Amino acid sequence: MQLRYSFRLYPGAGQRVALARAFGCARVVYNDALRARERARSEGMPFPKTGDLSRALITEAKNTPERAWLGEVSAVVLQQSLRDLDSAYRNFFDGLKGKRPRMGAPRFKSRKDSRQAVRFTANARWSITPGGKLRLPKIGDLKVKWSRTLPSTPSTVTVVKDSAGRYFASFVVESGPEEVLPEVTPELGIDLGLGHFAVLSDGTKVDSPRFLRRAEKRLKKAQRALSRKQRGSSNRNKARLTVARAHAKVADARREFHHQLSTKLIRENQAVAVEDLAVKGLARTRLAKSVHDAGWSAFVRMLEYKAARYGRTFIRIGRFEPTSQVCSACGVKDGPKHLNVRVWTCRACGAVLDRDLNAAVNVAKAAGLAVSACGAQVRRAPVPAPRSEAGTPSTPQPSTAR
Repeated sequence: MQLRYSFRLYPGAGQRVALARAFGCARVVYNDALRARERARSEGMPFPKTGDLSRALITEAKNTPERAWLGEVSAVVLQQSLRDLDSAYRNFFDGLKGKRPRMGAPRFKSRKDSRQAVRFTANARWSITPGGKLRLPKIGDLKVKWSRTLPSTPSTVTVVKDSAGRYFASFVVESGPEEVLPEVTPELGIDLGLGHFAVLSDGTKVDSPRFLRRAEKRLKKAQRALSRKQRGSSNRNKARLTVARAHAKVADARREFHHQLSTKLIRENQAVAVEDLAVKGLARTRLAKSVHDAGWSAFVRMLEYKAARYGRTFIRIGRFEPTSQVCSACGVKDGPKHLNVRVWTCRACGAVLDRDLNAAVNVAKAAGLAVSACGAQVRRAPVPAPRSEAGTPSTPQPSTAR
């Protein structure tokens, strides 16, 4: 499988100018191609092919005074911009055909977008120098903060500038079968929530870090300072970067938490099962901020690709599975319960069940994993004796002795 490794870049002043030029040229070519295709659609003309657009918008455009500056950047960057437009159209049409979730039609890019990116393939002849720097054509040698070694030779590198003004190099590498982990016995069901981020079928509860909630005071202060600055001024741009850096710090902390927890669960368990949550629906309720702060979708995606990478089994059960209504001890469906009911007693067997632990065990059982109900910390509740057995009978009972 293909993996993406991201490392921080520290370009110099001149290199930042060269990267800004590359971002701008790639954006212009993308918008020109999108405009040409939209014009052909409105006029009822055939859909322009990528080769024709490349010849007209890159090769021939460099010879015109209006687009002569396209020659100041690598041609590979401009070609990859057209590939990105092809991918956008392909995803849009696949959504209309039902092959993937629906998404909007391609839109024009703005120079004010908070995120800018350009991609270099092997044809661009980029390289990593013996000194550990990233050499890019018509940009120079960029300083890279290597946090780990690459498992194989990268096929492409994407230079990204995020909303906080940081630069990153994203490498695409191939992962081989040597990363498959040895088999282990435990199998796990996971119930994701807000009170606890994750409750495991073995009885473990992982607290929710609530990174956004903890940073709200600092974010509010930065946002108020931004709202006071005059639009278009340098001070407003500085304040905008302050807000963006504060949000980036929260996002980085959440991502690090997701990576550490998902890696630990995948390494220690042979199979992992989670419930397919309706995150978009929950994000439209009064719990929207807490749902976004938890980041369930990103965490589940990490579990899925890490399971495929390390040779583990990942199972996603349906969202309509009644995991919170079924007793994990006897299997009887006890009906829906309000969210404030955290502990309930099964009316069939009398077991006292923790709502989240019971749901985690049911998730594992619904996925067909070998998980026992004892992981849900079930205990027997006192059951009243039947009326016929309570007290002293008023009439003598026949003896059963022989």
